[in-house]
Amino acid sequence: MPKPLSRRNLIIKLKSLGFFGPFSGGKHEYMERNGLNIVIPNPHKKDISGELVQRIFRQIETRT
Repeated sequence: MPKPLSRRNLIIKLKSLGFFGPFSGGKHEYMERNGLNIVIPNPHKKDISGELVQRIFRQIETRT
């Protein structure tokens, strides 16, 4: 199971994978790469759980 990440570190990791943003969207910001949009959770000064980080990266894997 991945370790919890801060929102900032999640954005840094996504940028290293070629994503641009974050851009403002409806309720949450998102990042995009080649038409793939990934929603960035806003944990309000808390770390993003390892489970949610894992779901985000699985979403990237299945759509690439």
